[in-house]
Amino acid sequence: MSTSTTIAIVVGSLRKESWNRQFAQALAKLLPPEVATTWVRIDDLPLYNQDDDAQPAPQVTRLRQEIKAASGVLLVTPEYNRSIPGPLKNAIDHASRPWGQSVWNGKPAAVCGVAGGPIGTALAQQHLRNVLSAQSAPTLPTPEMFIQWKEGLVVDGEIGPASREFMQKFVDAMLTWFQRQA
Repeated sequence: MSTSTTIAIVVGSLRKESWNRQFAQALAKLLPPEVATTWVRIDDLPLYNQDDDAQPAPQVTRLRQEIKAASGVLLVTPEYNRSIPGPLKNAIDHASRPWGQSVWNGKPAAVCGVAGGPIGTALAQQHLRNVLSAQSAPTLPTPEMFIQWKEGLVVDGEIGPASREFMQKFVDAMLTWFQRQA
């Protein structure tokens, strides 16, 4: 992996103690030391309005620059009402506009997430894959990660021992995917 590799991490939950934020932070610790991360902020974005395309808010410009500069994007999403949260969709919409200037076009992506139920965020991830596909963002096909939040998944800020090998396979596959798409 190149020392110039940067992974942009977008967490779809805004909640301070979000399971998905904790999970994303623990996953990031599985990255090799030469891989940098950018934590993409989405909680300060205005609601997308096409009227603003000509003069986007500074937060929107920042979002677009962070995604554009990254080697790939890891999106970690909770599942709200069997789909992705509104703030995550809003961020995707901002980064896809104005029409014809989407920073998602050709940007490799990987998706995962955790939830309290046994199928994790399976439906949200499928919706997210559909949205990214519409943006021509090549998305890691496997391994898929439908993870139930349980005690021991994240221990002291790191992936717990029972899950570490599986999570490392995901991280390694993601990095390989991002390299192949470069």
